[in-house]
Amino acid sequence: MADAIVVVVGATGGIGAALHAEISAASAVDLVIGLGRPGFDLCDESSIVQAVAALPAGDLRLVINAAGLLHDGEQRPEKTLRELDPTHLARVFAVNAIGPALLMKHFLPRLPRKGRSVFANLSARVGSIGDNRLGGWYGYRASKAAANQLVRTAAIELARTHPEAICVALHPGTVATRLSAPFVRERRPVLTPAEAARHLLAVLNGLQAADSGNFFDWRGAPVPW
Repeated sequence: MADAIVVVVGATGGIGAALHAEISAASAVDLVIGLGRPGFDLCDESSIVQAVAALPAGDLRLVINAAGLLHDGEQRPEKTLRELDPTHLARVFAVNAIGPALLMKHFLPRLPRKGRSVFANLSARVGSIGDNRLGGWYGYRASKAAANQLVRTAAIELARTHPEAICVALHPGTVATRLSAPFVRERRPVLTPAEAARHLLAVLNGLQAADSGNFFDWRGAPVPW
């Protein structure tokens, strides 16, 4: 039987590192490959092409993209239209939407055509258009909504050639990472990266091919588009 390979993109971040550690501890996985800075650039298609070309022989059973951009220390999430900046918007869309699209372009064809395989992109509940009641965070919301549509569309195409494959968007919950630290509210449940990783993997383990193309939170509940 071919070796089972897992790829975690964004493995140097809080959730990505926790996912890498949790999966590495699983006896059912033969090889876990972590991609992140330095050495990998989600916004550079050639970097993605090189990463796929470097995969060893075996069945790529799981790809998780845990990379994302909410703020960069200088540019905070926009609260009003007055704060919109085209350069920052382009950067947020590059990381949160274009990067995942390129990952799917190059990794999905590498999934085995037979047997269960999964591509999961970490999204965010604020990317839900139907659940948007507070406004603000224009770039982050819009880029995650765009990524959700890309996942949905890719899942439809994937099903034509990989009927057992699953392509989904996941909301990890509020996780105690550098990305979310300035925005955590006291009354909101906050997960450690390890807790979030365990919940997300449990959700992925329970998904069926019929769930492909959908958006789920860390408890396995559907999230409205």
